[in-house]
Amino acid sequence: MNTPATSRKRRILLAEDVNVIAMSMAHALKQAGYEVQIARDGEECLQMARSDPPDLLLLDIMMPKLDGIEVLKRLREDASTRSLAVVVCSAKDFKTEREIAAQLGAVDYFIKSSDAAALVAKVTAVFGQHPSVPAGSTPEQSRDEAWIPTLKTGRPHFRLWGTRGSTPTLGARFQRHGGNTSCMSFSIGDELIIFDAGSGIRDLGIEVMSGKIRKMHLFITHTHWDHIQGFPFFIPAYVPGFEIIVYGSKGFGKDLEAIFRGQLDRDYFPVQLEDMHSNLQFRLLSDTPVEIGGARITWEFSHHPLPTVGYKIEAAGRTLVWMPDDEFLQGHIGPPHDLTRDHGLVRPFDKVIEFIAGADVVIHEAQYTAEEYPQKIGWGHCSVPNACVLMKLAGIPRWIVTHHDPMHDDTFLEAKLNLTRQILAEIGHHSIEVTHGYDGMMAYLHA
Repeated sequence: MNTPATSRKRRILLAEDVNVIAMSMAHALKQAGYEVQIARDGEECLQMARSDPPDLLLLDIMMPKLDGIEVLKRLREDASTRSLAVVVCSAKDFKTEREIAAQLGAVDYFIKSSDAAALVAKVTAVFGQHPSVPAGSTPEQSRDEAWIPTLKTGRPHFRLWGTRGSTPTLGARFQRHGGNTSCMSFSIGDELIIFDAGSGIRDLGIEVMSGKIRKMHLFITHTHWDHIQGFPFFIPAYVPGFEIIVYGSKGFGKDLEAIFRGQLDRDYFPVQLEDMHSNLQFRLLSDTPVEIGGARITWEFSHHPLPTVGYKIEAAGRTLVWMPDDEFLQGHIGPPHDLTRDHGLVRPFDKVIEFIAGADVVIHEAQYTAEEYPQKIGWGHCSVPNACVLMKLAGIPRWIVTHHDPMHDDTFLEAKLNLTRQILAEIGHHSIEVTHGYDGMMAYLHA
């Protein structure tokens, strides 16, 4: 009585001339319950397949005496092996070889790898059993089955819409970093939180208009022109249904609403605040944190003319600081190497250090080089060495430099960034990741 084919071990002929690979593949297949024979060259493979046809031939292409394609041609010319199931198993992954193998009737094409589970899965699938692949391994995928990851855009993230200080800048020499003045958006769930309304807020408004009518929160660090000049061009402000709450600190003179109304005076602009048909509200900052959709926002005064603040956003277990204008260590032009928290020059700035300490990401300026700073003392902006000290003393792991000077083009800023990294290393803050912000830069708080 003949034994049914399904009750016996499947026989596989493996044509592989590299001994280490042959032994590894054979071992994996035997462990999976298959019977395996090995042919060391093309001629031996052809002879063994004809004398005792296996259930499956795993055929390498690059073999001595006869290459795999020639072996496959001869097998198809022979009536006894014409229907033999063949899987080409090769390190070559080119369209030509794949097409020729398919034309000669190969049932599949497998790229050799060290993944034994993938080989076993491929062989078993050819026999029609389609097993699940053990966890942690991935079967060889065809080109039509490529794994394509999808970006999870629902995670909390920030985007820089303007990173230039003082005044917008344009031209070919400024394209990499961009020329818009200060603006950042922070998204968490359905909430959109905006920081500053420099010229970059115009592009943000255009993007907002492509979505639904919504409520937005706009936090102003201070009302100098480069931080509010884009607001008259923020399209959602003119559209009924949008709700925009503007937050800011109390100034020396006019209140927050009066300042925004003033920049829309008829002498300066063709439309007035009354022409903005959104629901506009103005609120002064208090000592109480602002809670918005899972984000907690607090503030601290920075060192800049007018009551100027920086903001801390805590969300999803991460902390982000936005402080684009801050003259840390105002007036210090000496070396940064020996400055500590208890140094007399540093102690007056302890509140800022304490405020940003523990943040995962700090977006803070370093507008001037050490050469430029002595002529700019008291203008409210930081030198590169002084900003490096702040990052070290606060233990910041990631610093994004913003508020680039309008005179600094892309080439200058690239050299300036390399100098910043050098100074940080020299003062012992090797672990920090520092980059320059640029218009359009977007990052997620969680990987």
